[in-house]
Amino acid sequence: MTRTAKPKGTDAKPSRHAETASLETADAPPMTTAAVVSPEIEKGKEYPYQDSPYDHKLKVLNGAMQTIGFGKYHRRLAVVAGFGWFIDGALPLLAGLLIPTLISEFKIDGAYFVVTVYSGMLAGACIWGVASDLLGRVLPFNLTLLVSGVFALASGGANNFATLAILVGLMGFGAGGNIPIDSAIFLEFMPSTHANLLTTLSMYWIFGNILMTLAAWPLMTYYSCEFAAEGQICRKEDNMGWRYLMFIIGSCTIVLWAIRFWLFPIYESPRYLLGRGREEEAVQVVQRIAAFNGVPTSLSVEDFRVARRDDGGEDATKTLSIFEKARFVAQRVKALFQPAKTAVSTVILIVLWSSIGLGTALYYSFLPYLLASKGAVFGDASLSIVYRNATPYLASKAVDLPYLGRRWTMSFTCVLSGACLLGSTTSRSSNALLGWNCGYSFASNAMYAVMYSFTSEVFPTPNRGTGNALVSIFGRISNVIAPLIALHLDVRGSAPAYIGGGLTTAAAILPLLVQYEPRGKEVI
Repeated sequence: MTRTAKPKGTDAKPSRHAETASLETADAPPMTTAAVVSPEIEKGKEYPYQDSPYDHKLKVLNGAMQTIGFGKYHRRLAVVAGFGWFIDGALPLLAGLLIPTLISEFKIDGAYFVVTVYSGMLAGACIWGVASDLLGRVLPFNLTLLVSGVFALASGGANNFATLAILVGLMGFGAGGNIPIDSAIFLEFMPSTHANLLTTLSMYWIFGNILMTLAAWPLMTYYSCEFAAEGQICRKEDNMGWRYLMFIIGSCTIVLWAIRFWLFPIYESPRYLLGRGREEEAVQVVQRIAAFNGVPTSLSVEDFRVARRDDGGEDATKTLSIFEKARFVAQRVKALFQPAKTAVSTVILIVLWSSIGLGTALYYSFLPYLLASKGAVFGDASLSIVYRNATPYLASKAVDLPYLGRRWTMSFTCVLSGACLLGSTTSRSSNALLGWNCGYSFASNAMYAVMYSFTSEVFPTPNRGTGNALVSIFGRISNVIAPLIALHLDVRGSAPAYIGGGLTTAAAILPLLVQYEPRGKEVI
């Protein structure tokens, strides 16, 4: 294909309105969970697919995006997409950080606060991912940060636990859509040779941890009640630290949303548009990306018509009724379980997310409480040390190694994470516990980085938003179950670590059972 200059008149700079195209969703042509695989695919590891017109058009689109390469647009997208990981890393950690002060002031069981945070994130996972398949990627991409930021700010003004629980739940609702949406939209803009960069975005997750712990360090040390004994009174004016922390994280989230929305508004995903039958819009987006990067492209709608093997495809131009939208969502879910190999992969990913979600939340949410009970304080920077390991970059290199790939890297990090959790049960001092947690932080950051990337790469573009939402829902359900289990456990003991370590270690076998290894393949 000869490379020529883009058509004259195509805007080079993203417009907040033009690039999103129409958000009206319509009937899409029949689609499959097809994968475009390279000739060197491992025997027996093919992703189940059918030889459909969509597959051939996707090859054309992938070729055009590969020709454009990784440029200025993609680098900026990596920044604004990373904001979702940043907030997702900060907000869940908030649950554990605030437990001691909330117990002191409101005299509640800390597990209830964790339940409110993760219940909100569960609701967000249910809504945002499916909405991204129904309404497009851009609208949810922009709204999740706004919702999180507004309710995080409002949470700082709560004067009782009931109000706080509602506001924090709504904050979690926004945050629950960050990773499913951001991972899908980032992957769908990447040339296939750079798909592994999705793993590196988890570095933002660590930056969110660091911001939260650095902000919490002085606030929780100097503006909070000490861990109050039973019957001891903790007044609001003596316990403003957690409120200031909510104001800070809410303000940061609003700033990040403003940068994403105003300074670098993104185009609608061309792979999503193609999956919905909106071929002309997909071509326009590719041409705009090429212009923004300063490279030519020859992609045209005619290329898709040549690739189409039948004349039965219809453009998505009809607005769906409410009933048709519900049927559309049901079709997207159904496609994740057909044929049998696809169903097996989907079920395995659901179990993987559930196991890791339960084990991690059970231990991770109560870590600050555990540290405090063993004598660690914010003043010694303990929590900052625990979470500051930037391992996703190493993970992004490991997933492209020939003998590791996504599946074996995921398995290895599960074993290492579980071993560190189980090892923490031997701790007899805060320093020993911190040492094991440093190891767990190193391994778990890599584990989550690979899991986010691996999941998005296994699900094909037409159903990626729904697939990401589905596994995220089960992960969040496990997050909600974890504190309910903790109500019947002594969180100051070793039970959370035993359960978390056992589940995480056992999950190591699951990635190896998935029938598709994305390493070296085109984005499907």
